[in-house]
Amino acid sequence: MLDLAPVVSGSTSGDALRNSLDLVQRVEALGYLRYWVAEHHNMPGIASSSPAVLLAHAASVTSTIRVGSGGVMLPNHSSLVIAEQFGTLEALHPGRIDLGLGRAPGTDMLTARALRRVGASGMDDDFPDQLVELFGYFSGSFPADHPYRHINANPGRGNQPDIWLLGSSDYSARAAGRLGLPFSFAHHFAADNTEAAVQVYRESFQPSAELAEPYVMLGVSAVAAETDERARWLAAPGSLAFLRLRTGRPGLYPTAEEAAAYNFTPAEKDFVRGWTKSHIIGAPEVVAAGIHELTERTGADELMITTMVSDHKDRIHSYELIAELAGLTAPAA
Repeated sequence: MLDLAPVVSGSTSGDALRNSLDLVQRVEALGYLRYWVAEHHNMPGIASSSPAVLLAHAASVTSTIRVGSGGVMLPNHSSLVIAEQFGTLEALHPGRIDLGLGRAPGTDMLTARALRRVGASGMDDDFPDQLVELFGYFSGSFPADHPYRHINANPGRGNQPDIWLLGSSDYSARAAGRLGLPFSFAHHFAADNTEAAVQVYRESFQPSAELAEPYVMLGVSAVAAETDERARWLAAPGSLAFLRLRTGRPGLYPTAEEAAAYNFTPAEKDFVRGWTKSHIIGAPEVVAAGIHELTERTGADELMITTMVSDHKDRIHSYELIAELAGLTAPAA
């Protein structure tokens, strides 16, 4: 599952983060394989701005589920810092840490500049160089002429977590394939490019020490409830939140009542329809059919479900229903 730690109207960031820690324990007990958190900034309704910190807490209250970033936006950070942070997590929780990496800023460009402490001229794409550095810090092996070859990224060195590339375009798909890394595609907001990106990844895949065969995960927005009507009611705040974000008005995550009271213009309705067309929302049989169709069409090895609803209990219940229809079983004690 993918968590953005939504800060719902009338609540606090502390409430959101405590809900996330409760949620990771619930989904672990249900048999989910992974719990990932997404890095976003300058968004009042999202509290997952510091994945490494949140993941440290999530790992400390669980014992079997893998925890990771979906993702860390690498251009926002020094590769050295990420190697140290995630090396620490891997050293403390060996075999349970995933480091999913993206090249987008996860925010607006002004905030990206504030994060990186550079002017506009310093916003060039050096993602490939950062990846080289990151692997070098984890392995302790740089090219002989690399300027950072004498830096010891303890405790990163020797404690490399599983590394994924994330993306919503062919760029990341091709990079993941050439590097022989598992690939996670953002189907939940870039569905028009899903099949093309997956094909590019598989065609460009080269076996590596990390992975012998291509492995595809798709991010999927899904809400399950007893009825289609109830599920649509629960999912409605996500549409309003995304509309506000894309029109420069981000705020706290709206409640279902706020979403129901909002008067969408015809243009806004069209926008929402376009954004939600890939979302799987409905009663359990509807969600089961949607998941089956997507998996069959894309050949995805794994789905990462993100469920953004305003009530914590409803969110847990949706994950319970999806676990049941997917046949998940509780981990062995």
